[in-house]
Amino acid sequence: MSISCNEKEISIESKTTGLELLKDLGITAPDQGVAISINGVMKDFSDEIQPGDEVKIYSFADKEGKEVFWHTSAHILAQAVLRLFPDAEPTIGPVIEGGFYYDFANLKVTAEDFKAIEKEVKKILKENFATEKVTFNSKQEALDTFKDNLFKKEIITLLPDDGVFTAYRQGEFFDLCRGPHLPKVGKVKAFKILKSSAAYWRGDQERESLTRIYGISFPDKDQLKAHLHFLEEAKKRDHRVIGQKLGLFSFTEYAPGMPIIEPNGMVIWNELLKFWRQLHTEDDYVEIKTPAMMDKSLWELSGHFANYKENMYLSEIDKGTYAIKPMNCPACMLYFKSKRHSYRDLPHRVGEIGNVHRHELSGSLSGLLRVRSFHQDDAHIFMRKDQIKDEILGVLKLTDKLYSSFGLSYHLELSTRPETKTIGTDEDWDISTKALQDALETWGKGYVVNEGDGAFYGPKIDIHVSDALGRTWQCGTIQLDMSLPERFELKYTDENGEDVRPIMIHRALYGSIERFFAILIEHYKGRFPLWLSPKQISLLPVADRHIEECQKISTALKKQGFRVSIDTSNESISKKVRTAQMQQVNKMIIIGDKEVETSTLSCRDRDTNETQDSINLNDFIDALEVLRNSKA
Repeated sequence: MSISCNEKEISIESKTTGLELLKDLGITAPDQGVAISINGVMKDFSDEIQPGDEVKIYSFADKEGKEVFWHTSAHILAQAVLRLFPDAEPTIGPVIEGGFYYDFANLKVTAEDFKAIEKEVKKILKENFATEKVTFNSKQEALDTFKDNLFKKEIITLLPDDGVFTAYRQGEFFDLCRGPHLPKVGKVKAFKILKSSAAYWRGDQERESLTRIYGISFPDKDQLKAHLHFLEEAKKRDHRVIGQKLGLFSFTEYAPGMPIIEPNGMVIWNELLKFWRQLHTEDDYVEIKTPAMMDKSLWELSGHFANYKENMYLSEIDKGTYAIKPMNCPACMLYFKSKRHSYRDLPHRVGEIGNVHRHELSGSLSGLLRVRSFHQDDAHIFMRKDQIKDEILGVLKLTDKLYSSFGLSYHLELSTRPETKTIGTDEDWDISTKALQDALETWGKGYVVNEGDGAFYGPKIDIHVSDALGRTWQCGTIQLDMSLPERFELKYTDENGEDVRPIMIHRALYGSIERFFAILIEHYKGRFPLWLSPKQISLLPVADRHIEECQKISTALKKQGFRVSIDTSNESISKKVRTAQMQQVNKMIIIGDKEVETSTLSCRDRDTNETQDSINLNDFIDALEVLRNSKA
């Protein structure tokens, strides 16, 4: 008798458990054997394995391993908190990207309490409790067990009556949980509390106020040390800090989550849009602009009102209900429908830089990364069925050209049909999903599948970019949609004179331009390449008598489209250089007596910190143009 374990055949005498299998295989390292799946379902190591089962054992390096490791760590955190603050009420403790958190009611903590909690965590880890799964016989038994915790009772009440109700015990700590967990808590070798914040039960500002404690854990101390170093580096790149320092954007209390892009930021913003328009013109897109607010009936027709109403801004006008657009798609459907189309006109590629508004919870707002008002670089491609694959490949080529210009690597994820709240037939979904898969296979750069993470109207390809620190950000998306053309009764005339429904691609490359702006700020650490930089050149006269020469040079540079400023302050030249460096100016041109006499420049480069003397102005301009045009 045998089982398949990590795609290898392993002999077993009879049924066994995951723990026994780990022992037989000699898997004992803290970062190994942290999670197990049996026949594709995540299980506990105490669960039985039958002959013929397909088993996979995960390490901490695996996504599944991290999730189990960090969820167990959230329980360890809650256990430590309850030992020190017995009146606290535990609610939930999920895994998030880069760690976990646990929310508590009736708890107030400060940064001074973190050390005491971490000290208690170390005690728990030394006690090395085994985790034990407890299955209740009924929903009522689960309710009775957690009768003193209103939050747990609410969770249980909302679950189906015929569901499976489980909890986990480690030492004296007992918590409602579906699991699975580490076999023993001692596998956690390094633990750190990162921060605490206020939260609301179920994210509802009208509900109970909670204290959220964030943490991170690893199977060895070196990994924790490296992670904390990474967080420090990330902190130095915080776009909110850099944005304020460089005068890129700001916020006002009168419009929460709706940024003001300041003059320096507008330079970058306009360059991003200029580049976007250049690429789309080359690929035969047309550009439109659609209304910001439209009648509710449009959103009912599109399906957004039923699926997205809670995130929309509504207003009563002329005895009717209007919505500020949260998406650009429905208006583009109206544009396409307003004209007759022949099969010869397709594909028809339509782009729009549309300002959309979505009501995000105030607690989720985060600089430019999560806002309520933002601009999407949407495009909708209307095509025949036989053009699907080529059009998707065209979008992928455009995507590659765009991201590579910023030095951003990326990977692709195919998201399939969600389990609930979708529109369209099964056949439409099958055709759409296969078309995306075929295009990705032809593209040949690899992808992963996210089951059930598609949009409500169709499957999609999500584009995740990686920045200079290796962090991934979900930016662009390519979505294939047969449903909206059906809802809006779009049509074109085929070669036989018959009306035919077009297929449509939704796609965005920047995604949210505000979010992409934030990513670039952190990617470049505020040190923008020449073509994007709001302050490309600063002329630094050594004395007032050199200002006139600086003005002549400034005029010549501006004629070639460069952004130039002159520092006419009374500061020393060394202070002027430091100021320009703090402003992340790319090129600092120092003009003194020698430069005036020889009609040359002395240029200090921001990135190399090197100074080059006796440069001819025309040669300097030529070199700058090459650098700007290359987008290096």
